[in-house]
Amino acid sequence: MFTSNCCASKLVHSAWPVATNAVTTFVVVFVAYVVYKLRTRSTGLPFSLDMPEAAQPHWKGKRVSEMGLTDEQRPNEIRCLCPATGQLLGYVKALNAEEINVRVEAAHSAWSNTKWRNTTVDQRLEVLKTMLKFVCDHQDEVCRVACRDTGKTMIDAALGEVMVTLEKYAWIIKNAKSALKTETRPSSASLIMAYKGAEVRYQPLGVVCAMVSWNYPLHNLLGPVAAALATGNAIVVKCSEQVAWSSEVFVNIAKRALDMHGFDPDLVQIVTCWPDHADTLTKHKLIKHITFIGSRPVAHLVVKAASEPLTPVVVELGGKDPLIVLGDYTNYAQVASIIMRGAFQSAGQNCIGVERVILHKNVHDEIVGLVSERVREMRVGSSIDESGQIDMGALSNAAHLTRLENLVKEAVDMGAKLVHGGKRYVHPKYPLGIYFEPTLLTHVTPKMRIAQEEVFGPILLVLRPAESVEDCIDLANSTEFGLGASVFGRNKGILKVVTDRLRCGNVAVNDFATYHLCQLPFGGVDGSGYGKFGGAEGLRGLCIEKSVCYDRMPFVSTFIPRALDYPIPSVSKAWNLVKNINNIGYSESIWTKIKGIRRVLNQKSQK
Repeated sequence: MFTSNCCASKLVHSAWPVATNAVTTFVVVFVAYVVYKLRTRSTGLPFSLDMPEAAQPHWKGKRVSEMGLTDEQRPNEIRCLCPATGQLLGYVKALNAEEINVRVEAAHSAWSNTKWRNTTVDQRLEVLKTMLKFVCDHQDEVCRVACRDTGKTMIDAALGEVMVTLEKYAWIIKNAKSALKTETRPSSASLIMAYKGAEVRYQPLGVVCAMVSWNYPLHNLLGPVAAALATGNAIVVKCSEQVAWSSEVFVNIAKRALDMHGFDPDLVQIVTCWPDHADTLTKHKLIKHITFIGSRPVAHLVVKAASEPLTPVVVELGGKDPLIVLGDYTNYAQVASIIMRGAFQSAGQNCIGVERVILHKNVHDEIVGLVSERVREMRVGSSIDESGQIDMGALSNAAHLTRLENLVKEAVDMGAKLVHGGKRYVHPKYPLGIYFEPTLLTHVTPKMRIAQEEVFGPILLVLRPAESVEDCIDLANSTEFGLGASVFGRNKGILKVVTDRLRCGNVAVNDFATYHLCQLPFGGVDGSGYGKFGGAEGLRGLCIEKSVCYDRMPFVSTFIPRALDYPIPSVSKAWNLVKNINNIGYSESIWTKIKGIRRVLNQKSQK
């Protein structure tokens, strides 16, 4: 026994240095590999842009008493105001039809240039790397520009503008090449065509267009630009008049990055115009694809105009997203935090914000109690101008204030309970700011207008307590919208059932809106629109999907049998030949296949 132990001890001691040396070698090689990859990887080029003075903290600009985008003295310009303070940011040219044509044609000319047309995906992604680097290195500046033009807080801008933009760029840089590579597809299901190979190639469309909403001016502009450039297209972005000022700043990020890599900055164009001239863009024959993000009434106009040149349109019309908490969920504090962020980020002006909270009766009172306390403590103001702690910023449009007040009043009149808020807020420092009180409304029913219309404001709606899982699903599906949803629970089987039965385009399980950050194809159904952008599908949607069929084997190719060649010698013989060929290729009966082969050979021998 002693001898055995002693031998074992010697073996262990002798093996230890070998094992140690192996681990050390592995670590050294691994570290060397990482260092090599870091030193040889391609990174974006550094650059800077002159930011407007109005983007500085505590900027002292002229306040305008009458909030609006029009100015009788300057009818051909868009008046840009800070919604948090009422300060005048400046004026942006409202393009007419002729000027819009010039920009579309400039984009097409830049796209037609052989230097851009001959780029590889890798070369185009270098431009995106430079844009990513700029946004990452200049987060303070771009957030202040976004805040000044929208009234949101710096935190909301960092999350909703910067983080999602960086994620989209990083995802495209990492995955665009594989998403756009030529795909080999299964060829014919019949042995008759087995000599044929099949593939799909993804090639640029030309000039594409994105008509984007005002709530996230950085992300809504640079996101479509990333997809367009990665796929080899040029792009014209029609921004909202509400954020013309910041869009004019942000478009220069793309233009400067293109120029630094030796490409024509005209590949990216911005269009700001009044609605009367928007048809010039949507009807333009050089536009090969339109992504529209906005309201349903405007979507009808866009789709109608695009039908003339038969331009394909992807339509995203917002949502009335439910957040469901099932009766077995127990982490009340966590879900309360997610509800607050989902409802009040950017003052509730999110297409995939939490518009309706549906709580099972087992969890209803506890969660409502938690969010009630937090809603009352919310602090409202301009985060880039005030030294105090600010949770929520302004609305972007003064016209929404009366609409929101009316929706709340109607709901209360029909039996809803107003826990907090419900009216506009006059800020003591910024009386011209567009503020609405953080609002909590409970016991809302599907019959109320506020439960059916997209609120797009800081109103947290909690529907009546749900009696069962089935009731949760019915309440969630009780609107015409179908964009996103969240469902919280512990039973995986029940979560799957709920997820499968929710009628919407996107679902986050035990989370909120993460499908958007994960770059899955994004879009809705029914009243929320149709089509997808984002992810591999979004990139491919900006391409010509070219189907290519080719001879797989040398010396084997298609020929026309004499019996089928024009002029056909005998129609009856031709018919029998084709019929037997079909039997050989597709009949489920082996005997029928054999008979078909025999008849074809016999017919051939009778020639």
